[in-house]
Amino acid sequence: MTSLEPPRSPGQRLRDTLDRLRDDEDAWVATASSDGTPCLVPLSFVWHGDALVMATRRTNPTAVNVTPTGAVRVTLGPTRDVVLIEGEAEIVEGTALPTAIGDAFAAKLTWDPRKDSRWVYLRITPYTVRAWREVNELADRDLMLSGAWLAQPSSSADRSALPS
Repeated sequence: MTSLEPPRSPGQRLRDTLDRLRDDEDAWVATASSDGTPCLVPLSFVWHGDALVMATRRTNPTAVNVTPTGAVRVTLGPTRDVVLIEGEAEIVEGTALPTAIGDAFAAKLTWDPRKDSRWVYLRITPYTVRAWREVNELADRDLMLSGAWLAQPSSSADRSALPS
């Protein structure tokens, strides 16, 4: 039996989560069709302001599934270092995407689908963010509930990285 590392403080978990949102490139995105058929796909993303931004073809099930309700779940990281985000997705046409967001997406991912009408962006605004590594972090895994951050970073530099 392996021994667990001590649980991270909520502030440390928030810093780790913000680092993952800034540095990771890919996430698993879960949606469901109107008849409840689940769909799970990997998509690349950029964290911009207070939202995840991803691109997919407009005819893919992920884009079709978010249209009626906007409900989406996103996970980052391996199974022993999970960030689970529940949020609301909206479809944004490439021509309607603010330039700063499109430029950030293209710079991070070295790919720019803005001019290809087959692609749309998903702008996902989180309302719940949870992060945990092991069972000893389950009790304090909530970092955001109802769209409000619960944990606050300890340093002013970390506070400036916190999305509004």
